[in-house]
Amino acid sequence: MSRIVNEALHAEWTKLRTLPGTIWLLLGIAALTIAVSAAASTSVSCLNSQCDQDPVKIGLTGIDLGQAVVAVLAVLVVSGEYSTGMIRVTFAAMPRRTTVLAAKATLVSGLTLVAGTVAVLVSMLIARLVMPGRGFTAVHGYPLLSLGDGAVLRAAAGSVLYLALIALLSLGIATLVRESAAAIAIVLGLLYLSPIFAGVITNPTWHNRVERYAPMNAGLAIQATRNLATLPIGPWEGLGVLAAWAAAALLTGGVLLRLRDA
Repeated sequence: MSRIVNEALHAEWTKLRTLPGTIWLLLGIAALTIAVSAAASTSVSCLNSQCDQDPVKIGLTGIDLGQAVVAVLAVLVVSGEYSTGMIRVTFAAMPRRTTVLAAKATLVSGLTLVAGTVAVLVSMLIARLVMPGRGFTAVHGYPLLSLGDGAVLRAAAGSVLYLALIALLSLGIATLVRESAAAIAIVLGLLYLSPIFAGVITNPTWHNRVERYAPMNAGLAIQATRNLATLPIGPWEGLGVLAAWAAAALLTGGVLLRLRDA
């Protein structure tokens, strides 16, 4: 069994690393995340102890847009093979379809973890260097950002995990839909429309449900380091909700992958 898994991983890695767009998308994840995070860190200010902002969450703002590139990368790993017909060759060489999907999931999430780690570390470094000059100082109740702080480390590591889970969610949806444009539209709609819905829903019960169970809203709770008691859902619980979305998408995609023709 281990030999089959290793062969699947090797085959998928060969395909993934030889695609010209892979390296550019990985660079795009890091570059976009860092650029937007840096812009956010330099655009805010804290003039007194009452500013009540979360500098860690601000410093990780780029995750909001970097996840879109993650989604595109993950979708293309599956739908790209369907669009070219290469998927038939893949399944002919490796009849265990769920093994193929598991190999794709392992590699895509692994590469996303690498790119996400670079993006988060650089974003946090920029925030650490810039935000004290914007008023986020100990005088105003903001100690210097440090990964030695448990809450900061949780937000940083959780943001990397968030991106990996977005990759798995996107991979599962792409397996369900098979078509690149449709899969990307579904993933981005699922991520970016829920905050809009939450903003216009006036019913407190339904507003709370959207905040707690929509993938982006819940997942990004992991970045919060202040006023945690006021959050609709806790940081790790929110990331758990996103993990459930990703697991459901992959499980459903895996089942249909076995049942449908290539």
